[in-house]
Amino acid sequence: MNEKCWLRILNSCSDNRKSKIQNLKWLGLSVIAFVLAACGPVAQAQQAKKIVRIGYLSNTEPSLESARAESIRLALRERGYIEGQNIAIQYRYAEQKLDRLPELAGELVHLKVDIIVAAGGTLTARAAKNATDTIPIVMTGGGDDPVKAGLIESLARPGGNVTGLTSLVTDLGGKRLELFKDLNPA
Repeated sequence: MNEKCWLRILNSCSDNRKSKIQNLKWLGLSVIAFVLAACGPVAQAQQAKKIVRIGYLSNTEPSLESARAESIRLALRERGYIEGQNIAIQYRYAEQKLDRLPELAGELVHLKVDIIVAAGGTLTARAAKNATDTIPIVMTGGGDDPVKAGLIESLARPGGNVTGLTSLVTDLGGKRLELFKDLNPA
């Protein structure tokens, strides 16, 4: 009798254990279904990616600027910025008519570009700087000292909205010659 009693108890316990596991499975499935219903794939409108607008201001003609403009596009592409997809470039060329630079810079400001690339030296950068003090300006080319030209406060800390590259041809010419003489006295 003891054996029969124990067998009944074990059978009832195993039945209870099976039903508890099945209940837990259903509870788990119910929780998963609720979570998916509450937090699952909700149709939401995606925000459009902002297209960065670049203003390109040059004092020359498009045919003379094609190599520089292409290298800028290539550098941007290498960093994931592709014209027509996530950037838009507005080109303005003065075509050697330097008196047109202020007007063209004003057009870029009116178009609300995010940044202005001033290609061609100090005059181009100055026209852009005179047109805006909020839009960042990146100057390229030219040999004039941007500090002496009044575009920046210092080379170490430009301040304002103008930055970029300069070769300082006139100021560094003597220093380069001195270094060359030190390297090769003959």
